[in-house]
Amino acid sequence: MATICARSHKFEAIQAVLFDKDGTLANVEAYLRKLGMARARAIPDQSPAFYTSLLATFGLTERGVDPAGLIAVASRQEDQIAAAGCLAAAEKGWIEACVIAQTAFDQADIALAPKVSKTPPLEGAIQLLSQLSEAGIKVGIVSSDSYVEVAAFVEYYQLPGIDWYYGAAKNSPLKTHPGFLEFACQSISAQPSHTLVVGDAASDLALAKQGAAGFVGMVGGCMRSPTMPSNIKTVSHLSHVIVRS
Repeated sequence: MATICARSHKFEAIQAVLFDKDGTLANVEAYLRKLGMARARAIPDQSPAFYTSLLATFGLTERGVDPAGLIAVASRQEDQIAAAGCLAAAEKGWIEACVIAQTAFDQADIALAPKVSKTPPLEGAIQLLSQLSEAGIKVGIVSSDSYVEVAAFVEYYQLPGIDWYYGAAKNSPLKTHPGFLEFACQSISAQPSHTLVVGDAASDLALAKQGAAGFVGMVGGCMRSPTMPSNIKTVSHLSHVIVRS
């Protein structure tokens, strides 16, 4: 076990750290903006007002990517359902709307592939992962991104010290599912009360609150900082997380 410090706060007797991926370990803001626009452009025969509304639904504005917005925190399936909802509001039948949305999302994925090469680790991520590994801390990644993309991120950048990772997959629960913290801790062989969750979204905080896990909010992964409750310990750079064995 080790002590992990986030600025002046200490988390004692930590066995494992569970990281969110996008916006916490991975620099995804530019990619997400391009992805949202590509998805919108792939939907044919809609008015300018529809595209503006759809981009706002995704959480894309002139100020950049909303770190609490749909495209930043939700799964691809959830984004796709929201896009279909926008089409249904524009007087498309629901089945037709779902087909249009799926086709548009598939086209956008192809146009921007591979994602992994466009979403490098944030500054300080490799160093922090190495420090955790050297201290004997188990490290996991829990993401709403697809399992395939999480695996690609770990392998493409040869992330050190990753003991377990999890992403969205068919018939598998999302990290927002009740009881997911216990599942994750069992998978990584750690106790929730000796686990620290690091993430940039309310879903990551909710994961920690499923049990007695600690939580550190990462607020420097996007130009717009996510809003965290005032009692939450936050860092704007991963170098602000210090490992003491």
